[in-house]
Amino acid sequence: MHSANMLLRKIVRSSVLPFAVQHGMKKDFPLSRTLSLSLCLKQDKSSEPSEKLDLDEWKKVMRSGLQEEVGETVLEPKEPSSLAAARETLEMWRLAGRAVPENISEEQLKTFMECPSKSAKKKYLKYLHLKELYKKSDKRKMDEKRERRLEAQDQASKTDETKKSPFLCMWSSTMDKAYNWRAAQSMIFGQPLVFDMSYEKEMSVREVANTVRQIVMSESSNRRSVDPFHIHFCNFKDDSLYHREFLKNYGEAWGRLLITVTEQCYTEIFPKDKLIYLTADSPKVMKTFDHDKIYIVGSMVDKSIKTGVSLARAKRLGLETAALPLEKYLLWNTGAKNLTLDQMMQILLTLKDTADWKKALEFVPKRKYCGFVDKPVKELKKTLDLINTLKLGKRREVEKGFARNYPKK
Repeated sequence: MHSANMLLRKIVRSSVLPFAVQHGMKKDFPLSRTLSLSLCLKQDKSSEPSEKLDLDEWKKVMRSGLQEEVGETVLEPKEPSSLAAARETLEMWRLAGRAVPENISEEQLKTFMECPSKSAKKKYLKYLHLKELYKKSDKRKMDEKRERRLEAQDQASKTDETKKSPFLCMWSSTMDKAYNWRAAQSMIFGQPLVFDMSYEKEMSVREVANTVRQIVMSESSNRRSVDPFHIHFCNFKDDSLYHREFLKNYGEAWGRLLITVTEQCYTEIFPKDKLIYLTADSPKVMKTFDHDKIYIVGSMVDKSIKTGVSLARAKRLGLETAALPLEKYLLWNTGAKNLTLDQMMQILLTLKDTADWKKALEFVPKRKYCGFVDKPVKELKKTLDLINTLKLGKRREVEKGFARNYPKK
């Protein structure tokens, strides 16, 4: 029996193993599987001798099935059960009427799941909901702004035809000539007004740009006034920040302006006894407008309100100073008493034409004062003192009555 088994093994090795090696199978093919395979093949051959086993087709079928199984596992991984449960919770809360965002990303959902408590989750969802509402509101505002801009463009295109009428063009050109003629006359006969351009080092680039913009507005209002000033830009240096900003604003018209631009100081051009430096820090209050004096305005916009800069410069030069009587005519509310350059120009032009302080001080911003003073300041002080004394007397009477009713033990 042992010899028969050895003989059977030799036959199987000599017949099956070369076939396996030829078709890429491993050499250490198990003996039992080879034996069973050989027996099955023998049975198939005995039953159906005409059919043959096509191993290549069998391999193709097996490989295609394996690829389909791998593809099903790789493509479209299912969402984890925890995220799905969180999404279901959000949907339930939304149906319950709670503040839940409509669209939530996977990162936000993970953050929601990491919240330690239910109240923290509610707060986080409320934050996302408000953030989503703000985005929608901003988008709606942008759309409305775009629609208004398009409507304004349509209206501007419709009114362009009326603006191009020959009568209006002739009227505007005639008025420009009249304004230029007045400015030319003021350069010969007008009262000088000096802008001190020596504060470039005291300001930042943005503050210099704001200063130049205010001076441009001042020059425009002066040119359109009935009796304009003769504007002087003193201490003005070429290729300075002032100069570059003026070129940006005026362009080619800078060389045609009817003003005087000089590098000299105003003390070298005008006599000192006629110069008055207007500054809010001056202890002397301006009572009336003097047509024989030459007023100096510091060309400075100071966001941090550096007090005493212009006053110190005027004292170094030995000049007279003055401040506008704002507290005398206005019930001051809040804010500093510094005004912009274009407001100063409007006030000085009104004083020059009318000599009325109430009309002139109407150009002060309304947010800075409550109204005009009807009575003189001395009478107001007397009234306030009387009110304080009455309050003090009433308080003393109350204290005496309390002492009588509740004597000390």
